[in-house]
Amino acid sequence: MSGQGSGGNVIAALCNVFIPGLGQLVQGRILAALLFFVICVAGYATWWLIVPGIIAAIAHLWAIIDAAKFRSGF
Repeated sequence: MSGQGSGGNVIAALCNVFIPGLGQLVQGRILAALLFFVICVAGYATWWLIVPGIIAAIAHLWAIIDAAKFRSGF
């Protein structure tokens, strides 16, 4: 991918809207994808405790922004 704002980053950000971490996976960042996915799923699964749900929502938003702003090191 070219850099911040490229078409690939927009697609990755849109992927994250539906499944947290999928955009990072599309970009080839497996560890980041796993971390975002696990944090969001665990937080959303325990939403009734309120705090984990808030943390999951913040992590979900962070995943979207992270995918949109990613710059390849190449």
